Amino acid sequence: MLMSPASPNAERQTLNAERFIVRSYQPADRDAIRDLCCRTGFLGQPIDPVFEDRDLFADFLTDYYLTREPDSAFVVTIDGMVKGYLLGCRFPHRHQSFSLFHSVPLAAKALLRFPRYNAESRRFIQWIALNSWREVPDAPRNIGHFHINFLPELKRIAVIRAVLEHYLRFLSDHGVKQISAQMVTFDDRRTLGLFERYGFKVLNRSRISKFERFTCEPVYLTTIIKDVVEKGDRVFYQVAPHTRARARGSESPPQEN
Repeated sequence: MLMSPASPNAERQTLNAERFIVRSYQPADRDAIRDLCCRTGFLGQPIDPVFEDRDLFADFLTDYYLTREPDSAFVVTIDGMVKGYLLGCRFPHRHQSFSLFHSVPLAAKALLRFPRYNAESRRFIQWIALNSWREVPDAPRNIGHFHINFLPELKRIAVIRAVLEHYLRFLSDHGVKQISAQMVTFDDRRTLGLFERYGFKVLNRSRISKFERFTCEPVYLTTIIKDVVEKGDRVFYQVAPHTRARARGSESPPQEN
């Protein structure tokens, strides 16, 4: 459902003659977010060649945010269709506790379904069990984080900027002092340029092997971190409603985790 442009939860802008809106998550968006998560889970492409169990994949990546902190989630829509999302966490210890207990039923499901999985899916499960804990870089445990994801047709700098500024204002309004994120990147540092322009700094980076069979480029998981400005400094985050933004095809947005 599209929100009125007068709503405080919406930002309306122009993208290639299409209208897009950034608004707060609503329960009716859940299925669309889970589907989008799976349609972009393999370096921006569908996860199916890597892991066939979409339900389990979406459970792992979205359940906490949509059930425990839905107020920290935002979507991007065009003509009422969800084309992108940002899932945020303001309560890191709550997320850690949830993940600890949530991993038990997810692992049980994976083990029960393992004999029916194809070879690539079994390799994915094996990577999680044997390699992920060694390859995934440490993330700050005492500050929140976010995940951001878009369908290819919406991966434009103007859209990412609008979502990011919307979220940073939200964090400032709620007194959040720092935020972090982990995202899939390649050797080309231009993929981090937009976030660095907003004051994010690279905390660490680790090469991950789970996609090596599908790409000849080294793939990294990069942790970025940022101090959130106080309300008095929020001019840095302002996005004027109804302003026009040009999405230049030559600019390359970051890949998301």
